[in-house]
Amino acid sequence: MYVQRKIKLKEIRANSRDSCLNEGMNAQVAVLCDAATQDSNSKLNILGVFDTIYAPQLPAIQPQCAVALRVTFATGDEGQHKFTLNFINADGHPIVPAMEIPITIILPADAHFLSLNFVVSIQQLRFPEAGLYSVDVSASGRSLASIPLQVKPIPRPTA
Repeated sequence: MYVQRKIKLKEIRANSRDSCLNEGMNAQVAVLCDAATQDSNSKLNILGVFDTIYAPQLPAIQPQCAVALRVTFATGDEGQHKFTLNFINADGHPIVPAMEIPITIILPADAHFLSLNFVVSIQQLRFPEAGLYSVDVSASGRSLASIPLQVKPIPRPTA
């Protein structure tokens, strides 16, 4: 009986008003990085997180990068969703077409939540000018995260 009471208290806490599980989808990790992978145990491996690109010339070209996400889903999130990634400049305009990822969420019968990793690898990302940018992440029209990014020219040495 004591064990059942302890489990029940944990479930109450997990489902309490203060729990992230009551918010629906929750982006636990949202980063721009050099590379990311997921292993067979659903561990998200992230290499080289950054928020600034130092450009020797403009437009700046980032040869390779990735957006790494870890999102937690609760019971109310089951069904079809569409994740959207938008690279946005300081004026709010996209610098590349939006990237869309359709997914279907089905929680196992014995689970209170489900965490999924998403890795989007990007090649030759072009930034037309120095300034502020963001990677805006949404799911089915709901904002999940905004990853800030700045592009700065490398200062040239003065003679």
